[in-house]
Amino acid sequence: MVITPASYWAETLAELAARAPSPEVDHLALRSTDFADCYSVRLTGLGDVRLFAYYSVPRLTGPRPAIYHAPGYASVVQVPPYDERRRNVSLSLCARGQRLADRPFAAAFPGLLTRDIDDPYRYPMRGFVADTCRGFDFLSTRAEVDGRRIAVVGADMALFVAALRPSVRAVVVSDPFMLDLYEIATAGADYPHEEIADYIRLHPHRAEAVRGTLDLFNSSHLASRIAARALISCGPSGSVFDRGRAEQLAALIGPNAEVFERSGRGYLDRVFVDQWVEESISAP
Repeated sequence: MVITPASYWAETLAELAARAPSPEVDHLALRSTDFADCYSVRLTGLGDVRLFAYYSVPRLTGPRPAIYHAPGYASVVQVPPYDERRRNVSLSLCARGQRLADRPFAAAFPGLLTRDIDDPYRYPMRGFVADTCRGFDFLSTRAEVDGRRIAVVGADMALFVAALRPSVRAVVVSDPFMLDLYEIATAGADYPHEEIADYIRLHPHRAEAVRGTLDLFNSSHLASRIAARALISCGPSGSVFDRGRAEQLAALIGPNAEVFERSGRGYLDRVFVDQWVEESISAP
């Protein structure tokens, strides 16, 4: 049976919806400040894996806009940025395998990208995407959050949640690597694409199975679903995800998408993105 991206993700979301999130929210005095309270959050994802998140709520009146930091391809997730917590509700999710959500499964980096990759239903990245959606669902239903004003920032997982959760107001996508991952990896590229290339060299007989799985995770199939305002952040010429590739992704998303080529001046680039996010979620 041929599995299509549409059917694969519909089945994944249905499986997620059938599991109660069972949230546990506990105050974290160590991470709280005089202007925001921080909490630890536990949620249940696919396979009954318990997830972790840092959740920060400013000490201001009324439902607030929120910024969701989607999990990246790394082992450790940080507390939401300090200044951001002054104005907005913030959530940083640790997906399955990341530290603080690593029982019973601790992910290896590198290694997660190719684990069980020849079986799309056992592939951990399926759970990773579902976990990201679970975090957004938690955030959007909180009384202290204005569910109409949620921005998502990250890389591939931000792109996925914006496509699979249409109520996202704005999304910042920086250097997604799962877009055309098989083609880029087999043509030669840097980490994490090298994980795929190395795996295929070791297991050439599994190449077609790998291609099939990665095609389900090729975000180009889902980009047209994104209704949110989108900022596609890319590196300079010579980067794997350069302006040309960013413009291709923006075209798939549609007129609400724009491309931002980073200058290499970290502070100024960060200020631009922060201002873009604030502008996107400030209006009622």
